Amino acid sequence: KLHFYGLFKKLLKTETTETAARKSLIGCNVENASYGLTVCAERTAIQRAVAEGYRRFTAIAVTCDIKDSFVGPCGACRQVLMEFGTEWDVYLTKPDGTYKKTSLRELLPLAFTPAHLQKN
Repeated sequence: KLHFYGLFKKLLKTETTETAARKSLIGCNVENASYGLTVCAERTAIQRAVAEGYRRFTAIAVTCDIKDSFVGPCGACRQVLMEFGTEWDVYLTKPDGTYKKTSLRELLPLAFTPAHLQKN
């Protein structure tokens, strides 16, 4: 919660991305008065990982302050995650520590991936 920039929403969301090298990197929401320029926690985690030289990932944990349901990545974040592979474990967590394990493929079926750019 200490690394969150959000003036407008009452939702805190942070992510932990695990690289293939077993390193965990944390991202957080960075909101903007122009909502379209807001960057979700999933994307900041990926951007941080890429900036540190990582390109292969195994899992991501998504957590937020909503207590009564699991919250997954938005559609844009799902697409960004898919850019780095289809076989991720995705852990959706609640503040009480309960979690649901799913996969990126389940969250974004029939996704457009970099492999599609190579097909003609």
